[in-house]
Amino acid sequence: MSFTFFDNGRVADAPSGNFVYRVLPRALWPYAQLARWDRPIGWQLLMWPCFWSATLAANVAMSEGHFSFARLCWHLFLFFAGAVAMRGAGCTYNDLVDHEIDMAVARTRSRPLPSGRVSRLQAKIFMVLQALVGLAVLLSFNLFTVVLGILSLGIVAIYPFAKRFTDWPQFFLGLAFSWGALVGWAAEFGALSFAAIVLYLASVAWTIGYDTIYAHQDTEDDALIGVRSTALLFGRNTRAWLALFYGLTLLGLIIAFAAAGVAFPAWIGLLIAVVLLAWQILVLDIHDPVQCMALFKSNFTVGTVLFLGLLLAIPFA
Repeated sequence: MSFTFFDNGRVADAPSGNFVYRVLPRALWPYAQLARWDRPIGWQLLMWPCFWSATLAANVAMSEGHFSFARLCWHLFLFFAGAVAMRGAGCTYNDLVDHEIDMAVARTRSRPLPSGRVSRLQAKIFMVLQALVGLAVLLSFNLFTVVLGILSLGIVAIYPFAKRFTDWPQFFLGLAFSWGALVGWAAEFGALSFAAIVLYLASVAWTIGYDTIYAHQDTEDDALIGVRSTALLFGRNTRAWLALFYGLTLLGLIIAFAAAGVAFPAWIGLLIAVVLLAWQILVLDIHDPVQCMALFKSNFTVGTVLFLGLLLAIPFA
């Protein structure tokens, strides 16, 4: 699939009707694009493991008699704000690292840095500002959670380079993107548990699956410029690998839910999520970039039904 370079201040692979282009002044568009505000699926997928973990912990807190609805709402707001800020900072960092690569890939060469609409210095300043917002969010939690959040920065720093030295950059993305599965639990209890750790592993497997689908949009360009990915590694066997990783996701969620003793609404949400993941595997066409993007974005619904199931299970805990 070919992408046309846009000279109207927009990027080739983002929805042109996004609120960014309706609300923000044109001068701010490049910064919104660096943060991917015009593509909210990124921060949404970063947010869901946080929300799952927070509501899973809330189920346990309810069963133990110390649940606070106000505290849960506050934590969910913080996780939302943190996901938007840190996803934006991470994307800006990634674009700084991948500046030359993005210039060689059709889908990404219209982004702000390759197209010259922002300088590297401007991007670095914007990255720091977003990171400071993320830090302010993190400091709102208990000390254990603050330390846990800081530990994730090592993985975040490595991820943009992973595609240069391994066929598994999606694994490193999973490690980073799933960290909220630990943080949500820690924010409630000031410690980790078996359920939270297994939820984290399930989230890593989920991320590898959906980001492999995403990476199939760029396989031709990636092969030409030497960028590595699970999409290139799996190739025609992608459907079987997806079945493996989504199967591991299901197994991890079952174990985490059982360990936390969640009530029936959570299991109903899990059942719906399983159907949605199975559908992705069945209909996937790795040679259709438009479909790959649509299937990738459909994981927003997967995250939503799992969260709602856990949320509705709290009164029954």
